[in-house]
Amino acid sequence: MKRFVYFLAVSLAISSHGMAQQSEQNHAERFEQLGPMLRSPNVYRTASGAPGHLYWQQQANYDISVELDDENQTIKGTETVTYINNSPDVLSYIWIQLDQNQRAKDSDSHKASTSKIYDKMSMRQLESILWHDLDLGYKIHSVKDAQGNDIPVAINKTMMRVDLPDPLKAGEQVEFTVDWSFNIHDRTSFIGGRPGYEYFEEDGNYLYTMAEWFPRMAVYSDFQGWQNKQFYGSGEFALTFGNYKVSITVPADHMVGATGVLQNPEEVLNDTELDRWNQAKETFDKPVIIRTQNEAEKLEKGKASDTKTWVFEAENVRDFAWTSSRKFIWDAMAVDVGNKNVMAMSYYAKEANPLYEQYSTRVVAHTLKSYSSRTFDYPYPTAISVEASNGMEYPMICFNYGRPDKDGTYSEAIKNGMISVIIHEVGHNFFPMIVNSDERQWTWMDEGLNTFMQFLAEQEWDRNYPSRRGPAHKIVDYMKGEKQYLEPIMTNSENIIQFGANAYAKPATALNILRETVMGRDLFDFAFKQYAQRWKFKHPTPADFFRTMEDASGVDLDWFWRGWFFGTEPVDISLADVQWYKLDNRTPTEKKEAEAAEYEKHESYLTKTRNEKDVPETVLERDPSTRDFYSSYDKFSVSPNNEKAYKDFVSSLNEKETELFNSGLNYYELTFKNIGGLVMPLIIQFNYTDGSSEVQRIPAYIWRKNESEVTKVFPTKKEVESIVLDPYRETADIDEENNYFPRRNIPSRFELFKRESGPRGAASGSNPMKEAKKNK
Repeated sequence: MKRFVYFLAVSLAISSHGMAQQSEQNHAERFEQLGPMLRSPNVYRTASGAPGHLYWQQQANYDISVELDDENQTIKGTETVTYINNSPDVLSYIWIQLDQNQRAKDSDSHKASTSKIYDKMSMRQLESILWHDLDLGYKIHSVKDAQGNDIPVAINKTMMRVDLPDPLKAGEQVEFTVDWSFNIHDRTSFIGGRPGYEYFEEDGNYLYTMAEWFPRMAVYSDFQGWQNKQFYGSGEFALTFGNYKVSITVPADHMVGATGVLQNPEEVLNDTELDRWNQAKETFDKPVIIRTQNEAEKLEKGKASDTKTWVFEAENVRDFAWTSSRKFIWDAMAVDVGNKNVMAMSYYAKEANPLYEQYSTRVVAHTLKSYSSRTFDYPYPTAISVEASNGMEYPMICFNYGRPDKDGTYSEAIKNGMISVIIHEVGHNFFPMIVNSDERQWTWMDEGLNTFMQFLAEQEWDRNYPSRRGPAHKIVDYMKGEKQYLEPIMTNSENIIQFGANAYAKPATALNILRETVMGRDLFDFAFKQYAQRWKFKHPTPADFFRTMEDASGVDLDWFWRGWFFGTEPVDISLADVQWYKLDNRTPTEKKEAEAAEYEKHESYLTKTRNEKDVPETVLERDPSTRDFYSSYDKFSVSPNNEKAYKDFVSSLNEKETELFNSGLNYYELTFKNIGGLVMPLIIQFNYTDGSSEVQRIPAYIWRKNESEVTKVFPTKKEVESIVLDPYRETADIDEENNYFPRRNIPSRFELFKRESGPRGAASGSNPMKEAKKNK
């Protein structure tokens, strides 16, 4: 016997209004597998996201001697490169990056940049339009083979092709030497950039941040061959791992910090500095100041005429950078990372105190521990933070922001900005210095992943830390921006319009949502660590990341990658309709009595209305014969058949069905509309009339058959007073006004700030606002 139960619709709670026009097609492709959008797996890269059994990568070893001319701000050097061909291919030429040429007079970087005249313009803006006639860029004096013979080369802007005298076969290596020089530019000028010098007019000294300073081997890989795309400034570097020995000759009173381990401390440090350095190696609780501020200030007053040569060696790094100045204060402390001591260090001029002395090296140590816990133990022997009013990363050394005002005071915002930049740039040791992605093609693979890790490290530093990137609601303004200014995260680095939001903030937010809302911390953390460990000291691609995250977690994430990384749609899910139902388990007599009561109530209302408004009699009242006919019929009476049918139905129920029939449950039918287009989980908070509440989480897979609208019924024992969609702001929903039942107005918020130009990698994409100054 078929059994039917009947529901009483108690109320129509809300109905949709102002909905955006939806596509006629409800079921598109958001839940289809990425399939051909990803590179096909092969013997080099598996379908699971791991390196294949025939994975290979090239190696380039460098022996470099370089000399800094502090009088003329020039540099000259000689490098011997040993390039090892681990690929299965025969190479007749190789490519070398000449990144200094990006600043040359005829640079395509300048030619291809747009410019505009405004009613009011700064000198810096005007200078950038005029560009410059300075003698910048590499001078390649010679390229010779191991026997001293010239090798033919072709220089194409920021790339140099070296035509090998003999084809380089698989498993073979070639050695060649390059002599070069260039004029160092003022990086604080309109030319900008991360490397260069800063001049301190007060004491007549220079602080050099030497990066992109030597001809570097380009990457030759299994997935794209040579990465020889020109360097325009935004798309950074694809580089080859190798071993370095670098001899740096500078004025004798300079302090030098660099990638790698100092090989001759006895020759370049005085006895006091050497004792303090050895003490720092055994000190784990606080930094040891190796060259003090007073000592540095004395050195600022004179300029040595002789020189010293600092020798550094580094193993298995993809790049090498260094810094030099007589202005430097230097401190260091040991950090225990994976049962191995790492030296955390900071170099800074007096202009960066007291901030850097108080915080910098401690933040370096914190970052190493935080990142190591989620990826792999930091493998290098040193990690250095250099204050340079900047923000840029290299293996074991980075140049950072965070200078207080001249009187030594600073705001909380300046302090937090400094901490964020140090975490970010030190964190780049993991992505991309070790997990060595191609920054020139996919900026998000290092900036986005690193910004996500930065957010976690910031929150570990201080649970109330004012992180600017990572929380979902922080990306809303970008996500609801004009379509013409949005592009997918997967966009090539040089083509991104809103670089900070697209390459840093959006992927960081996506990963945070993936961890907190979609996958859960345990599954995410395991999969993310698998990716880091699989690809450390290797060259991953986006497909390797996407596949590893799914393979190690057992969670199908193709819909997530498609929406967040390949698309530009925002999240705007509306709680469009709520209906409240209760199971109608009344007896026939109870139903009729209720109907009669409603009728009497209605009749009373009509009578009152007629008396008050002189409403004409109804047809029924004008026709006595009709009234007499109906008066003999009681429409509220219950027939014996009705009573019997009800009793038969109730008696047919088993124990479980009877319990459900008499449960008194409330059924709330919720309809959700996907206005923005980006499908996401439904996080629903039910607030009950007794003051309690609960949250239900529905996976995004609910949208798989209708990506525009879904309906789901929620049974509750308690009556609902209100419903909130996305109560913790986890999904980056761009319109929160349609997330409530009953509807409520949400005030638009604005922030008061004072913006200044700031470094790449700052937490907010620019210098944090200055607040009220604090004392030293």
